[in-house]
Amino acid sequence: MSADETRWLDEEEHEAWIALASTVMRLPAALDAQLQRDAGISHFEYQVLAGLSMEPTWTLRMSTLAEFADGSLSRLSHTAKRLEKEGWIYRTPDPEDGRFTLAVLTDAGWDKVVETAPGHVAEVRRLVFDPLTRAQQKQLREIGRRINNAIAPDGFCPGATKG
Repeated sequence: MSADETRWLDEEEHEAWIALASTVMRLPAALDAQLQRDAGISHFEYQVLAGLSMEPTWTLRMSTLAEFADGSLSRLSHTAKRLEKEGWIYRTPDPEDGRFTLAVLTDAGWDKVVETAPGHVAEVRRLVFDPLTRAQQKQLREIGRRINNAIAPDGFCPGATKG
């Protein structure tokens, strides 16, 4: 595509893009800082523990957990080693298909999620929901879904729905 064919952003689009790009960069850092300070874990580690805690059996295939936590399988494997050392998870071969590995939340891991969640939710509320009206929150949900569907129209995307 040549410069003549480029659909340049108009002023409003440019301002919206800068605001979104700034949020995408700053929000994860702010959430990570709160979790590190208050719980001694990273946002990614919390996502892994929380993802497992939401499963009835506290168990997920590592590949599914990596998608949920929005990280690579390699990153998840490194994180799983640390979480195993803390006694919060363990890994085991999938009895249905030995080519896969399962991550399983332990009772101590559950306790860590229960202990950490209130502070994390308070920070999410403070940074994301409190500054917005209820209507803006609904708009944010729809905007997030639409952007996530554009990124991964046929892939897994937490919170994304077709439409």
